Amino acid sequence: MTSLGGQFSARRPGDSPFTIRTEVMGGPESRGVLRKMSDLLELMVKRMDTLARLENSSELHRAAGEGRFALDRLPAGPGLMERIQAIAQNVSDIAVKVDQILRHSLLLHSKVSEGRRDQCEAPSDPKFPDCSGKVEWMRARWTSDPCYAFFGVDGTECSFLIYLSEVEWFCPPLPWRNQTATRRAPKPLPKVQAVFRSNLSHLLELMGSGKESLIFMKKRTKRFTAQWALAAQRLAQKLGGVRKDQKQILVHIGFLTEESGDVFSPRVLKGGPLGEMVQWADILAALYVLGHGLRITVSLKELQSNLGVPPGRGNCPLTMPLPFDLIYTDYHGLQQMKQHMGLSFRKYRCRIRVIDTFGTEPAYNHEEYATLHGYRTNWGYWNLNPKQFMTMFPHTPDNSFMGFVSEELNETEKQLIKDGKASKMAVVYGKEASIWKGKEKFLSILNKYMEIHGTVYYESQRPPEVPAFVKNHGLLPQPEFQQLLRKAKLFIGFGFPYEGPAPLEAIANGCVFLQSRFSPPHSSLNHEFFRGKPTSREVFSQHPYAENFIGKPHVWTVDYNNSEEFEAAIQAIMTTQVDPYLPYEYTCEGMLERIHAYIQHQDFCAAPGPAPPGTRAPQSPFILAPNATHLEWARNASLAPGVWPPAHSLRAWLAAAGTACTDACLDHGLICEPSFFPFLNSQDAFQKLQVPCDGIESEMNHLYPAFAQPGQECFLQKEPLLFSCAGSSTKYRRLCPCRDFRKGQVALCQDCL
Repeated sequence: MTSLGGQFSARRPGDSPFTIRTEVMGGPESRGVLRKMSDLLELMVKRMDTLARLENSSELHRAAGEGRFALDRLPAGPGLMERIQAIAQNVSDIAVKVDQILRHSLLLHSKVSEGRRDQCEAPSDPKFPDCSGKVEWMRARWTSDPCYAFFGVDGTECSFLIYLSEVEWFCPPLPWRNQTATRRAPKPLPKVQAVFRSNLSHLLELMGSGKESLIFMKKRTKRFTAQWALAAQRLAQKLGGVRKDQKQILVHIGFLTEESGDVFSPRVLKGGPLGEMVQWADILAALYVLGHGLRITVSLKELQSNLGVPPGRGNCPLTMPLPFDLIYTDYHGLQQMKQHMGLSFRKYRCRIRVIDTFGTEPAYNHEEYATLHGYRTNWGYWNLNPKQFMTMFPHTPDNSFMGFVSEELNETEKQLIKDGKASKMAVVYGKEASIWKGKEKFLSILNKYMEIHGTVYYESQRPPEVPAFVKNHGLLPQPEFQQLLRKAKLFIGFGFPYEGPAPLEAIANGCVFLQSRFSPPHSSLNHEFFRGKPTSREVFSQHPYAENFIGKPHVWTVDYNNSEEFEAAIQAIMTTQVDPYLPYEYTCEGMLERIHAYIQHQDFCAAPGPAPPGTRAPQSPFILAPNATHLEWARNASLAPGVWPPAHSLRAWLAAAGTACTDACLDHGLICEPSFFPFLNSQDAFQKLQVPCDGIESEMNHLYPAFAQPGQECFLQKEPLLFSCAGSSTKYRRLCPCRDFRKGQVALCQDCL
C-alpha cells in the first residue's frame, strides 16, 4: 500500500487501498458517486507513483520490491503532498459517511420491505458457539466504542450480525449478504528478492528527526556506513545464490513514544543509558542493508495510521489486512499494539518480534502458568513463542539473540592502536556520578598504578563522587570516547550498568576489561534492578557475556571485596599484552548473517497441526550414541520438514539433577535448542536413553520433559510454550535438546544458513 493507504478506512480486508464499498449501496446513483470518488483517488495515486518513479529511477534496481511504499521516497514539495493528502482525506471522509448512511438505509429496508426479520436473529450453529453471547454483548455495549459505529453498527440486530460475521468472526455469514464481496481474499503480492544496499541515505530520512535519541541513532548509523557496506559485500559472497525474499517490515520503537514517557531522549546528552538506542540503530541499519522494505514509527499516531486502526478505543479489528510481514518493537510498543489492534492483535502477533534487553523466560511468558506459579511480572505473560523475544546478549537460547555491532578494525588500525597505547592509563565505565559513589577504596588502589580517566556528565560543578585525582573529561561524543579507549590500557567497571555495549567497544579497541564478580549472584530475588524482569537468571558478574564468551586475557573478573585480589589483578594486567578483539557475532557481518537467517527461516505463524487420531507413530529418528551417553539424529532418518534449525544437528542429553538445559549443553560444548524439545517429548526418547520410567505423566511444567528421582517417574510437557532451556530443580534430571553452533555465532548452527 502507499503512504495514503491507511487513511482510506471504508473498506474490508482484501480490497484495494482505494476501493470504496459499493455492494451495500441503495441504488445505482449512490454507487456511481462513490465509484467516481474511488476513481479520483486511484488517478491521484497513479500520478504520484509516476512522479516517484521519475524521481527515484536510480534506486529502482535496488528497490524493485518496495512499490507498496513508493510514496515514502517521493521528494515532492511539501505543499503538493499536503494538498493531495488533504483532498484525499476529505473525499475519504465523505465516502465513509455516505457509505454508513446508505448501509443503514439498506439494513432498515431489508428488514421491513424484504421480510428478513427472521434472518437477523442470532443463529444456533455449533461451529460458532460464541455467536449468541456476542450478540447479547453488542446489544448492551455497542456504544462503548465509536469503532463499532465506524463499521456500520447502529443498534439493530442485522448490524450486529453483519459486524460479527464480516468484521469479526464469531457468527456465520448471513446467507442474504454478498458473500463474494465480503469474503474476498487479498491477492498475494509476487515475491521479490531482497537486494543488499550500501547507500544508507534513505534510511537516515526514514528515521526522522526531532528527538535527541533519533539524532544519536542517525549519527551512529552514518558513522558505520562504510562498515555496513563492506559487511554486505562479504555476506553476499558467502550466501552466493541463496534466495532472500524481501519482507515488508514495520519498526515501532515504543519506548521513544510520548505515550510511554520517552525518558531516554532527554537524557541522551546528560549521561543517560545509550545501550537501547545503540541496538535499535543497528537493527534498523541491518534490516535496511539486507534489502527489506522499512517503515519506522516513534509515535502512537504513526503506529495507528500504518496498522489501519479504526477510530475509537481499540476494541475493533484493523480496517485492512496487515501490510507488514514482520513488526519489530519493544515491550512498550507491544502493549500499545494490544490496546489498539483489537482481535487483530491475536491474529497477527505471530509476526511480532520483541526487542527485549534482558530476555523473557518461558515460565514468565505463559500467562496462566506464570499466574499460578508465581512467575507473573509487569513485563511477561504475553503467550508468544519465546523465540519472538530478541535479546542484546545471548542470555538464554529460549530467546533469539539479536545483538548490536561494534567497530571492526583492519590490521593497520589494530597495529596503530597497539603502538599508541598508554601502559598506565585506565578509563572508568560509568557516565553517571552515582556509579562512582562508595568506590574510593578501589580507585585509590588503582591510582597507585595508573592514571585514571572518567567521562562523568556534569553541568557546572565537578561531581563530588569523582575523586580529585581522576581526570574527568565530562560526557564525550562517541568518536571522542572511542579515541580515549584507543589510548587506554584498562577499562574498569564498578558493577553497574549491567551488560552494556561499552565493554565490547573497549575490548575491540585493545583495552583489558576488569569487572567485579558477584557473590552471591544478582537476580530478581536479591537485587532491585532485576526485580520484576521476566527472568530468573542469575548474574555472576557485571558483564556475563564478556566473562563467559571472551574471558582472559581480554576480560578479568575478580572479587572487589578482596583488596589483595583486586590489586593483584591490576598488577597482572599491566604486564599483559592484548590485541584488539571483537567477536564475529558483534561485527556488522555477523549481525547481518544472524538477522538474515532469522528473517528467512523463523516462522511463528505456521504452527504444525496435531497428528490425526489413530495415525501410526513414525519410526523414531533417534539412535543412542556409540558411547551410550546421549541421543543423536539417525543418519537414515528423514528430516523434519519446515524445522529450523535443521533437526539433524540435534544431540539429546539427560542433565544431572539440579542442572538447567542451558548449562548441560554448554558442558558438552553445545547450545540448548528449544525448537527441538517436541522431538524429545515422548516416552521413546527416555527409552532410547535407557531411563527406567515406572510411569509417564503429561503436565504443564517449564522443567519438562524430565525424569524424577526418587520415584522413577518420567514427565512430558503438556504446553509447547513452556518448553524451556532455562530452569532447574534438584528433584529432576531434565531431558535436554542441544545443537552445534557456528564459530563466533552461537545463534546459528553449522548448517543454519
